[in-house]
Amino acid sequence: MLQQAGGVQEFTESLAGLKRRKREWVIPPIYFPENHRGPFPNEMVQIKSSHAKETKMIFSITGEGADKPPVGLFTINKTTGWLSVTKPLDRETKDKYVLQAHSIAADGEVKEGPMEIILCVIDQNDNMPIFTQNPFLGSVPEASLKEFEFMTVTATDGDDPETDNADIRYSIISQDPPQPDPHMFAINSITGGIRVNSDGLDRENYPEYTLLIKAADLAGNGLVSTGTAVITVTDSNDHAPQFEKTMYTTSVPENKVGAVVVKLPVTDGDEPQSPAWIAKFRIISGNNGGFFAINTGPNKQEGIITTVKVLQSLIGSLVWSCIAFLNEVPFANPLQTSTATVIVNVQDVNEAPVFDPEEQIISKPEDLEVGTELTVYTATDPDTARVQIVTYRVSSEDPAGWVSVDRDTGLIRVKSSMDRESPFVKDGKYKVLILAVDDGPVPATGTGTLVIELEDVNDNAPVIEEREITVCNKDPVTVLVSVTDKDGPSFAAPFTVELQGESRIHWTARMNESKTGIILALNTALKKGEYSVVLRVFDSGLHFQDNTIRASVHDCAGEELQYMNNYFCLRI
Repeated sequence: MLQQAGGVQEFTESLAGLKRRKREWVIPPIYFPENHRGPFPNEMVQIKSSHAKETKMIFSITGEGADKPPVGLFTINKTTGWLSVTKPLDRETKDKYVLQAHSIAADGEVKEGPMEIILCVIDQNDNMPIFTQNPFLGSVPEASLKEFEFMTVTATDGDDPETDNADIRYSIISQDPPQPDPHMFAINSITGGIRVNSDGLDRENYPEYTLLIKAADLAGNGLVSTGTAVITVTDSNDHAPQFEKTMYTTSVPENKVGAVVVKLPVTDGDEPQSPAWIAKFRIISGNNGGFFAINTGPNKQEGIITTVKVLQSLIGSLVWSCIAFLNEVPFANPLQTSTATVIVNVQDVNEAPVFDPEEQIISKPEDLEVGTELTVYTATDPDTARVQIVTYRVSSEDPAGWVSVDRDTGLIRVKSSMDRESPFVKDGKYKVLILAVDDGPVPATGTGTLVIELEDVNDNAPVIEEREITVCNKDPVTVLVSVTDKDGPSFAAPFTVELQGESRIHWTARMNESKTGIILALNTALKKGEYSVVLRVFDSGLHFQDNTIRASVHDCAGEELQYMNNYFCLRI
């Protein structure tokens, strides 16, 4: 049996001999407080046997804290059955132990079945709350309203969570800085949630707060620990940007597209480089013609007005524009936007004459006579408010020197014979740069390009490229020579050929299948020597030219010629 605080519980009787029978009831747990001061060993409970009156019983224990780790934490007096603890218990290390109590007669005749003993450690409030981190870091927008919860602090307690020993409450001890209100923040005592408690958050003046937080167990009346919460006040768009000046006067030339008219610097009290600080501009009036545009400059704190159209129609006018700007994000609260007025004086500029079209294309035969009129190519002066005279000349970009231009009328004539086959002609086109110059105080020059598409005429006869051949006077092989013509396709191939003079007696000539090559053959056994072969070659327009080929005749057979040529090449 167990005896604790006056109660007695006995082992049940065993069956005959040394056999055990199943116990009929379960012993309730034994409770013992942690951190007991002793002395040790300290008796906790006594175990008795119902056979103790009949015979001497020997007691022992096994299990956790007895013969299993932690070994020796519990002991039992083998004769009296008192169960003792040998040192203080720690519930946070282990909150329950399961032991087996054994009893046997000294003479071994009686043996009782083991009794399970469960020992529960009673919790004491021996652990203070511990913050899960220190410091806690949080942030809150400066425009936040009261009761806005933005962060949470937490602490843990090692004591029994089912008791008040681990029931934690939170409170704020202090706030640094205390401005503008010493109670800017409040904390939920149960959850640790921190919320805004007062108006007046101002990042520009008080960018950061440090709160000293208390955590106490026993529902706020027990052990205490402290931690800190560092709160960063983040920027809200609560400052309207302001122009450094509200009136600007500037000048811009009439003909400059993309010209910078003026730069408008601004200031903003919000956090630099944040969306609440970066400025965005717009023109709210005075830009009906869409002549101007405004964009944010690279430093994000200035508006740059540029021209997007030629301002010729506004010469001399005072053009005013009213400019306003906002930020990339909306204002946190309604704010008055800033505006500035820009007065622009449009300056007259002497502009260069303009050819229309900028590139004029004409088609003319390449064999026009010198002095022939090609075209009239003129320019107009865009300065309508001025009376100016425009004169013309050919620039240095007339590489072949084929044209001239009348100084006053812009009439262009052939200056020297043109040739479509000239290296200055590309893809059948010859380009000349014509200049138009006004007589302003500072003369302005405009340019136009005249493109002459030269129409081909049959002014080039076919030419045989190979002018020397070598043949044998016995069983001669044929020789292929090629024909070219500088004219275009209309006056080139197909070619035809005729032998001239004595060449007809000793030679034969015919065109190959493509009509671009001549197959020449010796048909008489001439003596070794040098001979001239005259060939009259016609193009498709029957324009012809006599071509003379030097033929070198050798004493050999046709099959030997190749070996002679190879030997000749090696000697060379």
